[in-house]
Amino acid sequence: MANTVSRTVRPMRGSRTAAFGTRPSGTRHPLVAAAMVLPLAVLLAVLFGGFDAVATQASSVAGLMGR
Repeated sequence: MANTVSRTVRPMRGSRTAAFGTRPSGTRHPLVAAAMVLPLAVLLAVLFGGFDAVATQASSVAGLMGR
């Protein structure tokens, strides 16, 4: 019996294309990632009352960094 699974299930690297015909690079700039995450993080912090805890942690980290 021939092993046909290994021939048919083969990774196709570079064959997927994103919108507008560009290929995804797999990485994104850190500022783009922060711009995507920060609005949701702020919303969750405000909804669940964690804004004071986040502000306290941020000020203590800034104090440790010397700013």
